[in-house]
Amino acid sequence: MSSQSFYSIAFKGLSQGKHVFEYEVDDKFFAEFNGGVVDEGKVNVRVTLEKQSSLMILWFDVEGTVHVQCDRCLEMYDQPIKGLERIFVKFGEKEYTEGDDVIWVSVNDYQLNLAQLIYEFICLAVPIKRVHPDDKDGNSTCDPEMIEKLEKYVVKEDELKNPVWNDLKKLLDNE
Repeated sequence: MSSQSFYSIAFKGLSQGKHVFEYEVDDKFFAEFNGGVVDEGKVNVRVTLEKQSSLMILWFDVEGTVHVQCDRCLEMYDQPIKGLERIFVKFGEKEYTEGDDVIWVSVNDYQLNLAQLIYEFICLAVPIKRVHPDDKDGNSTCDPEMIEKLEKYVVKEDELKNPVWNDLKKLLDNE
């Protein structure tokens, strides 16, 4: 049995109003989504389901730490994350396209699996640029050996004054 079934909410028996569900997401959860942005971490997810007569509103509050690769030095590090997302769940016989924040569910369905949504919202909470945080003195905590190698390839201002670059810049002005 998949561990994702733990993340299913049986909404048919719920009364109208707000209901809160709390989940602790760990490495076992992330293993179900191999090859994604996040493979390891520990994240607390609080889902608030507001059930109304014709729709449901789901609020996903994610907070925790994920283990990601640094874009600068390629070492793994722990990235704190925090995010709040909202999804509308509507009921109908067929699925309509209304945007990224609306899910259509059959009127015959009685439960909703949130595992994929939880994973996606955790991934959305990860910053686009993933870099080791600086220490208290403002110095990079990236791998010093890798930073030294990168410094060798930084293009200096005087290197851009090469006449070859001037000829290439002329191509940009040619419309």
